Amino acid sequence: MSQGVNNELTVSKTRRVVKNLRWWVLVLFLLGVTVNYITRNSLGILAPELKTELGITTEQYSWIVGAFQIAYTIFQPLCGWLIDVIGLKLGFMICACLWAVACIAHAGAGSWLHIALLRFGMGASEAAATPANAKTIGEWFPKSERPIAAGWAGVGFSIGAMLAPPIIYFAHASFGWQGAFMFTGFLALVWVVLWWLFYHNPEQHPNLSKEELAYIQQDNEPPAVKLPFLKALSNISKNKRFYGIAIPAFMAEPAWAVMSFWVPLYLAKTYGMDLKQIALFAWLPFLAADLGSVASGYLTKLYVRLFGFTRVNAVVASSVSGAFLMLSLAMMAFTSNPYVAIALISIGGFGHQIISCMLSALVVESFDRGQMATVNGMRGSAAWIASFIFSLIIGVTADKIGFNPLFIAMGFFDLIGAVFLIAFIAERRAKRA
Repeated sequence: MSQGVNNELTVSKTRRVVKNLRWWVLVLFLLGVTVNYITRNSLGILAPELKTELGITTEQYSWIVGAFQIAYTIFQPLCGWLIDVIGLKLGFMICACLWAVACIAHAGAGSWLHIALLRFGMGASEAAATPANAKTIGEWFPKSERPIAAGWAGVGFSIGAMLAPPIIYFAHASFGWQGAFMFTGFLALVWVVLWWLFYHNPEQHPNLSKEELAYIQQDNEPPAVKLPFLKALSNISKNKRFYGIAIPAFMAEPAWAVMSFWVPLYLAKTYGMDLKQIALFAWLPFLAADLGSVASGYLTKLYVRLFGFTRVNAVVASSVSGAFLMLSLAMMAFTSNPYVAIALISIGGFGHQIISCMLSALVVESFDRGQMATVNGMRGSAAWIASFIFSLIIGVTADKIGFNPLFIAMGFFDLIGAVFLIAFIAERRAKRA
């Protein structure tokens, strides 16, 4: 008896239990994705100056953006599989180190082709963010909390883009465009250290209580099965629910690509804004996107409470609601006021993040833990194929026809995606979650 008491005292002295640790882990992941998007969006903010300094044409810039996008497209399933096989901690850390180094190396770029090669390397490593998102939610939250957790996790994907304009502006003012790339790359390396020190799997985390571990594992999901890469892809591609997630992701991503990579150029070209003005306003759509991320999970609870939807159908309904909000982008063609344009883009950002977060929630809802990162990587690939194609279209058409026809198209893409979401994912029988 005394020996047992002594053991408990020893444990209490060496092990500090943190209450609601799963949410603190989510904050740590959110911080990493925030840095991911700051490094990613540094190019878009600095694009007007880079075009002048390095003599880059709009079409060449589209290829620079395309290099990132095609790498992101190809490597998302690979990064997801890597994370599923070697674990979230090590897999995400390796990728973060690589994207930090690639970002710093931008400071030595001397031509558009050099930047394009660096963006390819950066896209390949940053591709880990989307599959890591699903893995974090799947490992650390029970099914009942996953839609809300997905909403909060999505904040990182937009808050980084929101913070990028002011951070890049001040870094540029202090160190020039080369120093701005180096500064954001250094931020990523700082986060790598935090991730290595403080992230552990739930079963191994020294600060997680037994009670919270039991709460996280209450759904009694089967242990993760690790499959060879091609076998994992084959199994997933045979599941029609994957297409109910991948096709809406394909239709949704062009709008996010435009916000991330093209809005600064749009504001400069259409309304004559300089870098300072862009920094003052370009973050607003991403603030709206943050709000959409947070609102998305709570919106599912509202649909359950008001209409008695199942958990899956509530997630689908939230995503469809976001699709209707994307019609705001089509209205861009009917305004010549820059502030109205920014407001409409912001509504689109709000709607897009509802869709994106709910698609992530559907991944962890529909697939087992051993496949979550791989599936979310494949979903991301579908999204970024559309992003890559649309960026190339913008590159060869924007100078000729302007941005308005492209905004109109983006306004209706998500409603098309919503049809597939309802057809392949929505549950036909009304049963309580």
